Amino acid sequence: MQISVTIDDGRTTRPASLPIARMYNLGSATRKAETAVAHQEEVAKEGIRIALDVPAPRIYPIATHALTTGNEVEAQCSHTSGEVEIVLLVADQLYVGVGSDHTDRALEKTSIPWSKQATPNVLAPVLWPFEAMRARWDDCVMRSWVDGRLYQDVPVAAFLHPDDVLRIVRERVPGMPKRDVLIFCGTIVSLDKALGFGKRWEFEMEDPGGKRRIRHGYDVVNLFDAVAEKFRVPISAADRSIR
Repeated sequence: MQISVTIDDGRTTRPASLPIARMYNLGSATRKAETAVAHQEEVAKEGIRIALDVPAPRIYPIATHALTTGNEVEAQCSHTSGEVEIVLLVADQLYVGVGSDHTDRALEKTSIPWSKQATPNVLAPVLWPFEAMRARWDDCVMRSWVDGRLYQDVPVAAFLHPDDVLRIVRERVPGMPKRDVLIFCGTIVSLDKALGFGKRWEFEMEDPGGKRRIRHGYDVVNLFDAVAEKFRVPISAADRSIR
């Protein structure tokens, strides 16, 4: 697939159409293992079980059709949520950006990979060349909001460095292409240590040294809202209360 983005090198901007051949989502991709524990506990409250027997960071291959730079996400229940993440794109060079791994939390109780495929991965349509900001990378900060409420506020320094992410993914995915690869680099716990649910999600990455930021937002549309209530089938046979 192709994505249309703006490349911002800190001095000039230019439009670009970039191919994406493979996409991967990472879990527990933190520099310190204990940093990931709070998010693991956060999702466990919702009945979601992470495969802790698989070494972190865990890698979830995602079909590229589940990627969007748009401002709307269609879902099949209200039990979905986003989370701000570093995004890496290996193309003619390494680019960094920010995204939201929007996830169906009801389906995630059954399968984490399936849940990540059921709703789009949202990418803000602006990318920064990494080499131009390598020296100040650890000063960057990411934030997310749900329905106007600050949900996450985290330094990128909490996560694996982009060099380490690429090294690890290449080691563990022998067939990974040399370029045209997009990687969502995982998240950590929300400010109130509970998964958030809402209709409006916004997220950003701030580069204080470069005096700039990437910000993007999207609305969640519950497709079943269009069906008269008495004719709505349950989303989950195990939990008929989920709408």
